[in-house]
Amino acid sequence: MNYVQITDENLDKEHICCVMGLEKDPQVASKKAWLRERIGEGLVFLKADVRGKCFIEYIPAEYAWVPIEADGYMHINCFWVCGSLQGQGHGSELLNRCIQDAKLKDKLGLTVISSARKKPFLSDPKYLAKKGFRLADTAGPYFELLYLPFSDDAAVPKFKKSAKEPAKDIKGFILYYTQGCPFTAKYVPLLEKCAKANNIPLTVIKINSRKEAQSAPMAWTNYALFYNGKFITNEILTEKKFLALNQTLAGE
Repeated sequence: MNYVQITDENLDKEHICCVMGLEKDPQVASKKAWLRERIGEGLVFLKADVRGKCFIEYIPAEYAWVPIEADGYMHINCFWVCGSLQGQGHGSELLNRCIQDAKLKDKLGLTVISSARKKPFLSDPKYLAKKGFRLADTAGPYFELLYLPFSDDAAVPKFKKSAKEPAKDIKGFILYYTQGCPFTAKYVPLLEKCAKANNIPLTVIKINSRKEAQSAPMAWTNYALFYNGKFITNEILTEKKFLALNQTLAGE
């Protein structure tokens, strides 16, 4: 199997396998614009040369759009091998290439945000544990910062204080998001439209910079939905799921 790294030179012509579509698709355009700015900061997007979700995306932790303290580490933004491509060694190959690259760049190890139990849009904690990742820190309500140190004396990364117990003093729904995940380009506008049509209070805040992301009041910045100050989910919701969630929460 061949693997392709996205660069400034091939970004326009290569598909990004986390979302399949034409260049005019807002999800593709949004993600590629975000990638173009991050590549100069050391971001690597490595994918299998297939039509499917099979890739790993990582960046020096100092430039990661998450509130962690992990200087000297390489942070995995996203690591995804879809069901039809699992069991063929792609996950191990992608992770091994990430490890080799991080070591060549004299990094202390790898970090990744996961959860105690498998959650949508987060890397599988059981798989990561099998690969040697350890628990470094936790943040409410279910996030875990995992790390794979390259030496026994490597400093243990941690979440920043702002991410430990997320809470926002705003009534109704409040949604934070970034362009780091392409699906936000499609589903955030749909959620706004749905909320307006159904008179559901919703405040939407786009995180526009690394500085904002690194001081965010939640562990997962790509998508974080709160309700009456309480963190609800990192799952990117469809309109149907959002309406069902609103009905459930309104009845509590």
